[in-house]
Amino acid sequence: MPIRMELLVCGGTGCQASNSNRVLEVLREEIKNANLENEVSVLMTGCFGFCEKGPIVKVMPDNVFYVEVDEDSARKIVAEHVVKGRVYQEKLYVEPDTHEKLPEQSKIPFYKKQLRIALRNCGKIDPENINEYIAADGYMALGKVLTEMTPEGVIDVVKKSGLRGRGGGGFPTGVKWEATRKSKSDIKYVICNADEGDPGAFMDRSILEGDPHSVLEGMAIAAYAIGAQFGYIYVRAEYPLAIHRLRIAINQARELGLLGKNIFGTDFSFDVEIKIGAGAFICGEETALINSIEGGRGEPTVKPPYPAQVGLWKKPTNINNVETFANVAPIILNGADWFASIGTEKSKGTKVFALAGKVNNVGLVEVPMGTTLREIIYELGGGIRGGKKFKAVQTGGPSGGCIPAEYLDTPIDYDNLTALGSMMGSGGMIVMDEDDCMVNIAKFYLEFSCDESCGRCTACRVGNKRLLEILNKITEGKGEMEDLEMLKELAETVRDSSLCGLGQTSPNPVLSTMKFFYDEYLAHVRDKECPAGVCKELLKYYIIPEKCVGCTACAKVCPVNVIHGEPKKVHVIDRDGCIKCGQCYKTCRFGAITRK
Repeated sequence: MPIRMELLVCGGTGCQASNSNRVLEVLREEIKNANLENEVSVLMTGCFGFCEKGPIVKVMPDNVFYVEVDEDSARKIVAEHVVKGRVYQEKLYVEPDTHEKLPEQSKIPFYKKQLRIALRNCGKIDPENINEYIAADGYMALGKVLTEMTPEGVIDVVKKSGLRGRGGGGFPTGVKWEATRKSKSDIKYVICNADEGDPGAFMDRSILEGDPHSVLEGMAIAAYAIGAQFGYIYVRAEYPLAIHRLRIAINQARELGLLGKNIFGTDFSFDVEIKIGAGAFICGEETALINSIEGGRGEPTVKPPYPAQVGLWKKPTNINNVETFANVAPIILNGADWFASIGTEKSKGTKVFALAGKVNNVGLVEVPMGTTLREIIYELGGGIRGGKKFKAVQTGGPSGGCIPAEYLDTPIDYDNLTALGSMMGSGGMIVMDEDDCMVNIAKFYLEFSCDESCGRCTACRVGNKRLLEILNKITEGKGEMEDLEMLKELAETVRDSSLCGLGQTSPNPVLSTMKFFYDEYLAHVRDKECPAGVCKELLKYYIIPEKCVGCTACAKVCPVNVIHGEPKKVHVIDRDGCIKCGQCYKTCRFGAITRK
């Protein structure tokens, strides 16, 4: 009897952390108990992207999308939907404004403006079954280039498509491939940079977990184009599920002759090996990554020469990130004009963003270049949590900047973000609200950059530490006006004199927050106040006499006994002895304690 129904269960890291593995088991148990094993299949897929509402179960071909599924609701989905043929209403997505229950994925606001190219198969196929990838046109592009196209023809298509590197700087992919091909050498390499280290970023991880063959196919096409026979996927050890599925994909591709010798019966041979990184952020920089693969310290080298001329083992090497490779096969199959028709004049195609922070719909989105920040945050992201006021969005990870509300209608592309003092980066997008202190945000990213600096160049090794010292001084209420001038001057020096791109962009959080939120810096330095109430040393707690009922609750929780007053009378706080722990603020039920 043919399969009449499939239950697709999200198997990304986020949903697995929410127990989707157990949901999968329960669904299979219930299907077995109903004697429907020959009619209904239950598959683990990759990330659906809607992480806020996971675990997710999608029923096909009915196209019904269930959210926040637990063990109990998994049983009811089988009993109601699979057995009785009626939609289980309780786990459908509910539109917040209209309270309408939406069964179809395409009608959910989170998905409406998405165009999934890099993520095309995530949530649709079993990533551990190569046959499902092949059924979704997998490896057709590789077959096409090997049997119908010259290497130069492949490069020409990629150049005309306008595809730019999705890993950070946005360098034209076809130009990089062309430079590597023109380098004279009997041995060349292809490297996939999967060392995704930005705080809050999980784009590449989700592609590797949900559609690993798209990356392998893209790497093989690149290898054919540049004349390479071997490649490495450099992936951080913190991605065990991605590594597991990559290994399965590589072995399956070898078994079918899609990796290895004489692929598709041609003279072209190509194979791939996984290199597991130890989690050093600097190894996201291509020359530091090469040093790491070779067994050396993860430190960048001076460029030129570029890896396209002198790379791994001193041989010409092409390096692209996961998302870049995932775009290659669709470009080959659909044509350069198709891809170039999407996006903006100088930024073609789509971009995957990891939407996180103070936003209602945390998740993974893929939108055409040129989509505005407002559309992403308020339409796909569902707005700010708790109805709070939007303050800023930080793009590009530690190398990016913070963009304020006045630029929410800016179309997102490489050039627009750079003009705002930020960058595309790999695609991290952290949303902040009125409760965030922008000085403290800058300090957070500087702490990260200091911890992750390889220490090779003085500008980054010493300069960022001095920047952090100044920020610490300011957030502790010890800042002086001349510190602000020094902060800006030093940040510009680090930017202009660091050896590699990571060092050069590490001051962006400082420079962008000083540019757009200078009033907060002034409040910290001049007024000794943190407007957002975040910097502990600057907080001052007050009891509002009109609201205090003398319940003594605040005095009872004060660990240093500096709240005084008789029962049923107004209390006062001795601020000289206050350690600013905030327990009184959290305990008061009458809103009688404030802080500023």
